[in-house]
Amino acid sequence: MSTIDAKLPAAPVIPGPAPRVLVVRAPYYTQVVDGLRDGAGRILGEAGATVDLLDVAGALELAGAIRLAVGGRRRFDGFVALGCVVKGETDHYDHVCREAMAGLTLVALRHGLCLGNGLLTVHSEAQALARSGRDGHNKGAEAAAACLLQIGAARWLGAV
Repeated sequence: MSTIDAKLPAAPVIPGPAPRVLVVRAPYYTQVVDGLRDGAGRILGEAGATVDLLDVAGALELAGAIRLAVGGRRRFDGFVALGCVVKGETDHYDHVCREAMAGLTLVALRHGLCLGNGLLTVHSEAQALARSGRDGHNKGAEAAAACLLQIGAARWLGAV
């Protein structure tokens, strides 16, 4: 399924108290990541979630920041990771994409986290802008909806 074919994300109804969500973003591509943040913020706002925002240096730091949050004093029901990696002329792109995605998956599985992954891995900035715009097909919005659905599932399963 392509982005264009995808159903537009909507905020799911989450039973219980308003979810508290930490949005961690790597704002290297500011316009793109701001668009992802706006999309995520729309969905989280519609769900009545309380949102905190944390910026990190880059995509590789997303998982580490979420891991730090798990051990911190503040408690969160879920996390949304936002960032963008655009392919360049070297293999660096492949390493960053692989390790950033693996890190997010590992921290979510190891700690049983409700995580929405909005890390774009694209070949051009134009592709990133197409996936972070205001037209509804916004990967930040999709990541926020995924996070909220995970929170709902965790509550239903009694995991939290």
